[in-house]
Amino acid sequence: MAERDEPIRVLVVDDQELFRRGLTMLLGVEDGIEVVGEAGDGIEGTTLAETAAPDVVLLDIRMPKRSGIEACVAIKETVPSAKIIMLTVSDEEADLYEAVKSGASGYLLKDSSIDEVAQAVRVVADGQSLISPSMAVKLIDEFKQMTRPARDNVPGLRLTERELEVLSQVAKGLNNRDIAKFLYISENTVKNHIRNILEKLQLHSRMEAVMYAVREKLLELP
Repeated sequence: MAERDEPIRVLVVDDQELFRRGLTMLLGVEDGIEVVGEAGDGIEGTTLAETAAPDVVLLDIRMPKRSGIEACVAIKETVPSAKIIMLTVSDEEADLYEAVKSGASGYLLKDSSIDEVAQAVRVVADGQSLISPSMAVKLIDEFKQMTRPARDNVPGLRLTERELEVLSQVAKGLNNRDIAKFLYISENTVKNHIRNILEKLQLHSRMEAVMYAVREKLLELP
């Protein structure tokens, strides 16, 4: 991951006060991370995101007033630069799928260790994605069950051979540095390829790009 001059600004949004306060305290002592606010529901979290300008927002899914999924959509609209990590007890495929579609860059279960949460914050702040291993398996299963839609709506849409190679490594869960080593290219080149892939597919996240590619049979998962 790239070195940062400034700490990663994190907003914690969770309706369980004890969990929220504990997470805020533990993240606050992590190197390179600064907690800039906390909120107890989706509406308060969305409002606070506008004023606090966080780099990363940790969102629970089940919350009063506005769900984490709805808050994710709202925050991405008002603070597009903010990266979203869903931190939840829900291991339901539908919640994972909706989170990805809504623009989340990460999905962690609440039984994750503080080290895993801190690492996820650093990874998504660096422009990458991270999912709890047990949920990643479910996401791959979701990929395999997708049916191929008609392609008439996207005539001429093609990825280059190198872009497909990069995307296939993203699908395996590799980060930018590992993809660069595997393909013998620079990390900057990997970032450029991923940016081009998202622009071509008109998508917002790496996970969405993988989902599209598998659905369109551009990639084959084991």
